[in-house]
Amino acid sequence: MVGNRTVGDSDRIRVSSDRSASTSEADSIEDRIIVAALKQFEEFGIRKSTIEDIARRAGVDRVTVYRRVGSRDEVVRAVINRETTAVLADLAQIDDQYDTLDARIGATFATVLERARSHFFFARLLTLEPEYALPRMTTDGSATLSMAVFATLHSLKRAVADGLLEDAPDLAVRAETVVRIVHSFVLTPMAALPLDTREQIADFASRYLLPILTRKND
Repeated sequence: MVGNRTVGDSDRIRVSSDRSASTSEADSIEDRIIVAALKQFEEFGIRKSTIEDIARRAGVDRVTVYRRVGSRDEVVRAVINRETTAVLADLAQIDDQYDTLDARIGATFATVLERARSHFFFARLLTLEPEYALPRMTTDGSATLSMAVFATLHSLKRAVADGLLEDAPDLAVRAETVVRIVHSFVLTPMAALPLDTREQIADFASRYLLPILTRKND
């Protein structure tokens, strides 16, 4: 009871709505901070950016940045995870656009490389501030890699459901193997392989990545 009044459904609904609104507001503030950090890093780089700079761009105080996201390293990690999630969301639509596994793998590989090459933040990070980029994409990048593996495995299971791929107990292993190969191309984009055009990238995927995914178990 509240005073002489019994707490009823309307009160519970109001409390639930208040909590939802509070959660939504918190998410909105966090998103604003991460977007502001991305713009700050693109313009000035990580080395020259401070929590105060990010807070100013986001329209909040520095304490809010620490409370909602964390230190500068944690902000960098949040930016990378956000941008990775955005790429994975785009890749998830590819399964609806192609009706062969070959085409899906080629389009996925091409999209990943094109996005990595054209994304200003990632390009700047790898080229101008590799001391920040490499740990977060290698030794400290397990969370991001796991996201990519999960998304790839989901795509393979979709291919199985669509009748494009034979189910296998090691689909997760195949998914991670391909993700690690693609990851190496993202980290070291220029080498001897001719992967300048979308057609060349898709052809490489068909010749070398597809067989890993479709191999027959002994």
